[in-house]
Amino acid sequence: MENAAERRSRRARARAIVKARLEKLEDISVSKLVPSFLTLLGMCSGLTAMRFAIAGDWTWAVAAVVCAGIFDMLDGRAARILGADSRFGAQLDSLADIVSFGVAPAIIMFRWCLWQMDMLGWIAALVFCAASAVRLARFNVQAARDEGATNVHPYFTGLPTPAAAFMVLSPLLVSFQIDNPRINDPVIASVILAVISGLMVSTLPMPSLKYLKLPRQYGWVAWLAIAGLLACLVAWPWATLTAALAIYIATIPLAIITHRPRRTLKP
Repeated sequence: MENAAERRSRRARARAIVKARLEKLEDISVSKLVPSFLTLLGMCSGLTAMRFAIAGDWTWAVAAVVCAGIFDMLDGRAARILGADSRFGAQLDSLADIVSFGVAPAIIMFRWCLWQMDMLGWIAALVFCAASAVRLARFNVQAARDEGATNVHPYFTGLPTPAAAFMVLSPLLVSFQIDNPRINDPVIASVILAVISGLMVSTLPMPSLKYLKLPRQYGWVAWLAIAGLLACLVAWPWATLTAALAIYIATIPLAIITHRPRRTLKP
């Protein structure tokens, strides 16, 4: 028979266990699930892009990758706004990115033109996938050590995978606007994949829009630019994406010159 003190102790332990479980349930709020849900939608968009590529529907394949890019921007912003940043979300985001911006563009390009080179074309696609995986793994390590893009150093080390994906798909974007059979030359496409793969695994500084901020008094300029960009995407989607990609590529040399650390000569 247990005495009164033992009963009180047992009840106190039971109450402590129930309280701890209730606190865990409170931590699993809907707001903290939103970023992960957006990340999964991005991954599903990447998988859908591969489905369209297998079917030979190139416009919808590229559109699905664009949707993946939109979800990739939204999940990080939602995590910061809702205070839902977590290591789990960061790892999930990288896993989704390797599908949407590593595997999907490689499959699209192989199905579009690289298949003409047989095994060499497949090797080019594999190299791009491998470079994407290395780039994302390095990004995770840098993020864990707080070595990624920050307000002080607003650039990435190596080409980000979303930008690399759209650069790889640039011949397809051009083919939607110009009817020229030379655009889908597999040799040119394989060279593009090789160059972009090298940029991803390089240590060159690349532009980062994440920490690009205007002074508060000029905030209306940013909103006006976003509204104009959305209007152009609706009216001229492929031309707008091509122009935006060309502007981004043009800023790469500027980022390298501006942010690359200078080496001092040893005496």
